[in-house]
Amino acid sequence: MKKTTPFPGRAERAAFVDRRLAELYPETPIPLDHKDAYSLLVAVVLSAQCTDKRVNEVTPALWALADTPEKMSRVPVAEIQRIIRPCGLSPQKSKAISELSRLLVERHGGAVPRTFAELEALPGVGHKTASVVMAQVFDEPTFPVDTHIDRLAQRWQLSSGRNVVQTERDLKAVFPLAHWNKLHLRIIFYGREHCTARGCDGTVCEICRTLFPDRKRAVKTRK
Repeated sequence: MKKTTPFPGRAERAAFVDRRLAELYPETPIPLDHKDAYSLLVAVVLSAQCTDKRVNEVTPALWALADTPEKMSRVPVAEIQRIIRPCGLSPQKSKAISELSRLLVERHGGAVPRTFAELEALPGVGHKTASVVMAQVFDEPTFPVDTHIDRLAQRWQLSSGRNVVQTERDLKAVFPLAHWNKLHLRIIFYGREHCTARGCDGTVCEICRTLFPDRKRAVKTRK
């Protein structure tokens, strides 16, 4: 007898994920501590290959040193690097923070720009970083894809995981645009707490078990 699943297609799986995550995480606080667009931008740059917790531990000392693009652009790169060293990749990140601060002053009057093109033209700011700023500061619908989202999208068969560009495209196609900004955070929260890289293999957490009750083998996700 052929096995059946209550969620036969991507649309059905996405609808369940959307609904269940909204129940689990009605509030979606931004994990990175910040006070304005600039401090969020710098915090997201620091978060590359680093935990949000570690970034939040480091940034108070950085803001005490300089909390505006004008002030930061005058701080020696070596001093920035000394403070942010615990975040990893400090040589690259300190140079990026210094240079992007200078360019914000020179090109944008000290303000964080409101377009993807202008944000991605800044040192250390890729598409994911720009997406986070556009979503959380300017309320533009985006779907930043990090390692948690990429992993869960594959486990839930919402994307093939060929690359993060494809994952972002697939998720945007299957979830309502109005939900993107909160939903990407909800997926991150769930990926950190329940469907973790080692704690779940596609057969353990609630959502994996609900979507795929007959799944017996671990899901190998692409990195």
